[in-house]
Amino acid sequence: MELRKEDQYAVREESLQQPPFPPLTRNISTIDSTILSPGAVKINFQGAFIVDDEELPATSEDGPQHDSKDIRLPNHKAVVSHVALDASSSPYTIGGSLAKLVYFSRERDSDGLGGRLNFLKFEVDRIERCFEFVQELKTKQQTLNGSEPGELCVMATGGGAYKYYDEMKRVLGVEVLREDEMECLIMGLDFFITEIPNEVFTYSETDPMRFAKARADIYPYLLVNIGSGVSMIKVSGPRQYERIGGTSLGGGTLWGLLSLLTGARNFDEMLGMAERGDNSTVDMLVGDIYGTDYGKIGLKSSTIASSFGKVFKMTRQAESVAEDSGGLSTGNGEQKGTLEPGFKPEDISRSILYAVSNNIGQIAYLQSEKHQLEHIYFGGSFIRGHRQTMNTLSYAIKFWSQGAKRAYFLRHEGYLGSVGAFLKRQPRNWGRRNSFE
Repeated sequence: MELRKEDQYAVREESLQQPPFPPLTRNISTIDSTILSPGAVKINFQGAFIVDDEELPATSEDGPQHDSKDIRLPNHKAVVSHVALDASSSPYTIGGSLAKLVYFSRERDSDGLGGRLNFLKFEVDRIERCFEFVQELKTKQQTLNGSEPGELCVMATGGGAYKYYDEMKRVLGVEVLREDEMECLIMGLDFFITEIPNEVFTYSETDPMRFAKARADIYPYLLVNIGSGVSMIKVSGPRQYERIGGTSLGGGTLWGLLSLLTGARNFDEMLGMAERGDNSTVDMLVGDIYGTDYGKIGLKSSTIASSFGKVFKMTRQAESVAEDSGGLSTGNGEQKGTLEPGFKPEDISRSILYAVSNNIGQIAYLQSEKHQLEHIYFGGSFIRGHRQTMNTLSYAIKFWSQGAKRAYFLRHEGYLGSVGAFLKRQPRNWGRRNSFE
């Protein structure tokens, strides 16, 4: 996950002190070294870092979308055997509309040392474009490395691993291994927490991206995975997890309501509308009730007392005006005047975003208290680097815990499942911190 340009802030200085490497052009005609020999391989993550000094490639309408930075592996030299695909069509994704692809590629002119993990997403409605991309990688590497047809292995997870299984095997002509979706999510998160510097961060308006150090002592923790719905998973150790709760009010709720109430056509457009909105025209705030803060119980005047709390009052006022002016519908169906109180789609979007995010944040805090979990990680396809969302979740955790707990986010939060599937091809205890069984 990457913060959009308008949301990016100055990153802490130490995160920029990375060794320079030449940029890599990533289109199908110039990918020189995605390795395709089957079998487990121990990947060397020593010195791994996120490539922040390269612009993301341009995105075509029907081609792959590059929305997350590559991860550079400067010390890896062994052959890598596979690609991973998370084509989800489950409550863990919003609408199940994206397929996430992770693959390894060599650095150009590297003399066999160094490579990177690449992150791409495709519209599931055009899943054939994803298969075409993998096929072209396969053909390219058979030429470069002398591999035989069928040597590529695809590690697949999510509902699409079953829905598109036969098509993948037919189109690609390779081995396809299906992996459990929840286990891949946990494995991917474990990897990012323990292995990749400057991946996990906390968010606040005054300090938008404060990175947490990669660490080995990560258990137990709470994963709040927000897709169409929300699952809250207690992770006690490698491959030791249980779903302890959740809520049906998630990204699908936001998408559904805004589809009804605004003209937004997709989820990113809805987030953009929320960015421009003012929820105070729709929500009833503490200041609307008391005229000021309610300091005795720690409530600021800007705190939401009732989501959509002003709508009924303003609608009734509009009705009264219409009645007084004779603008209501007549008995024969003629319409005079309007009852529309004039709510802006942007304001509605922001109000609903806050309502959904606040609800998720409070439930996450309560689950962390019940199960004595200090660290709370947010993942899934709901956040997307949107600063209002992250700020609301962070504020909720901080408020209800009285500052004792923090919300943690990930730069690659949308790729937990695909990275977990990619790691499934690894031998036991391969991570440099032995973070996996």
